Amino acid sequence: MTEQVPPDRNIFRDTLVPMMAEDPRLVCLDSDTGLYDGIDFGPAADRYINLGIAEQDLMGVAAGLAKSGRVPVVNTMATFASTRALEFVKIDIAYNAVPVRIAATHSGLSAGSLGPTHHSLEDLAVMRTLPNMTVLVSAGGASTEALFRQCVDLPGPVYLRLGRGPTPQLPEDAPPVRIGEAQVLRHGDDVTLVACGPYPVEAALLAAERLADLGVEAAVLNMHTVKPLDVTTLLEFARRSRLVVTVEEHWETGGLGAAVGEALAPRLPVQVRRVAVSDEFVSMAGDHPYLLERTGIRPDAVVDEVRDVLGDLGREDEDGEEDEPG
Repeated sequence: MTEQVPPDRNIFRDTLVPMMAEDPRLVCLDSDTGLYDGIDFGPAADRYINLGIAEQDLMGVAAGLAKSGRVPVVNTMATFASTRALEFVKIDIAYNAVPVRIAATHSGLSAGSLGPTHHSLEDLAVMRTLPNMTVLVSAGGASTEALFRQCVDLPGPVYLRLGRGPTPQLPEDAPPVRIGEAQVLRHGDDVTLVACGPYPVEAALLAAERLADLGVEAAVLNMHTVKPLDVTTLLEFARRSRLVVTVEEHWETGGLGAAVGEALAPRLPVQVRRVAVSDEFVSMAGDHPYLLERTGIRPDAVVDEVRDVLGDLGREDEDGEEDEPG
């Protein structure tokens, strides 16, 4: 496990509040999340509006403010933004292509033991189907601030997927995060690992290290922009690879793996394997890392997919004894 950084939602909040003081267009709409309790908005205090637990109204108000020249930033839980309020997101926001920024916290399994009502394993599938919608997935730490700052002036609506608690940190030498461009975290010509979200990216990086010990060089792409997907970079790496493996904290259907498969299918004959949450609700109790381990979002699952396609890498050493990677 790499060093942990503060929760995405805290980094987002601490980026937004000072920006509101400088940019009068920004309005923060909250759904009584408690994230802003005790926060001093200073001169922007009248532009923080807590509408309570009324997510549909939240999206409708945001759309109206956006049509009036504001840039509303909606703060609510990911599953409520993508399912409970979906009709309002679809018609009021996406259909009108208004500049609403949906900061969706508690994404994936980060709500932990709150259970399936609060897990969000469908949101990428839902949001990326909406025309005009940009879909971003933070990998934690500095990427959260970078993605939010860059998305403020984008045309049309934006869905920014954030977690709940502390997350792994990206490598210190990682290149800058730029919306619309895959972040290349590792080079390799045998396999391409494409991930989004802090824990899946960490799993891909750890898997790449284990594969290197087995003689397989894996590239790792942080595909923080799920829509529009960086097809150019994806193709550049996939053309050199014998296999592409996607890693995500989302159901197998409709998420990053589906987006990558859709992009590659008409352009390149390369096999795509997916490491994702299987097609079932996660009803067990536990914290975020525990649920990820139990649902298979882990480095050894990535290595197993590569082994399944390329062969029993490292199964035996020269003496015929098992030599499993650590």
